[in-house]
Amino acid sequence: MAFKKSSKSTSAPFDATELVRAALLLEAEKSEHVGQYISVEFDDEDRVATYLFEANLPGYKGWRWCATVAKVDEESEATICDLVVLPGPDALLAPDWIPYIDRIQPGDVGVGDIVPSSLTDTRLVAGEQALPTDEELDTAMAIELGFGRARVMSIEGRDQASKRWYEGDRGPQAPIAQSAPKPCHSCGFFLQMAGSLRSSFGVCANAISPEDARVVSVDHGCGAHSEATL
Repeated sequence: MAFKKSSKSTSAPFDATELVRAALLLEAEKSEHVGQYISVEFDDEDRVATYLFEANLPGYKGWRWCATVAKVDEESEATICDLVVLPGPDALLAPDWIPYIDRIQPGDVGVGDIVPSSLTDTRLVAGEQALPTDEELDTAMAIELGFGRARVMSIEGRDQASKRWYEGDRGPQAPIAQSAPKPCHSCGFFLQMAGSLRSSFGVCANAISPEDARVVSVDHGCGAHSEATL
């Protein structure tokens, strides 16, 4: 048996291997759950030792039994302080927990599903923050800016949406756009969006287009352009 002994201590390390094994056999449901001895490590005074044994537990590949043993002085008997199962360097571990709001992907929300909103969502700001304070607003402008809603999209939220849409399947780099005869902004079926995104995006209203009822970038395109010719 190999001991890891501190150079600060003048006493000899004690051997409690069999004491630990017996305690592990009592703790484990089955004797085969206690595997081979791995190692022992002592503290600076050689009074507290940590023993490691293989843990042959179902579903715990690479885990180890860890037993802490203490001895008050050279004359006293060694005593088991704690028995736990800890992961080894090659242990099979569960992945880190990810909050539900970070796990949700497009398409995950179905009929009847509710996704609780977060008050700290950086994509949203209070509705009144979207309103200019130095001019009077008519009804249309107030609605467009979000008056009457508790929260509206923040600049960060709009930037994220713009980047996602522009780099997605309905942006200029999509294969269907690359082979289109003309861009969406010159199509009669292109309905321009309102608000700060109006210069970059709109909605397709062509029933025969694969993009019908979808947000498209102004430089997107498809073969159903209103002015397409042979």
